[in-house]
Amino acid sequence: MLSKNEKHNFLYPRNSYRGEVKPENLLFNANLQEFAQKISYICALETGGKIPPGTAYRQIKALWKELKRSKKELGIGD
Repeated sequence: MLSKNEKHNFLYPRNSYRGEVKPENLLFNANLQEFAQKISYICALETGGKIPPGTAYRQIKALWKELKRSKKELGIGD
């Protein structure tokens, strides 16, 4: 049986950050990884017939808007 920490690491894997180490870059990278994980779940649910395509699209669009807002607020790519 997996411990709580092992289960969390399995469900929410994180990759090492290799870019320029600045607080805003690290935070955006964490947001980006969370975005990717949530997109993966939505795609799996839609592929498995658990949610309709329109719902998947709306959820992904909302997540994309959150990521864009995060990028803007952190000043990434200015």
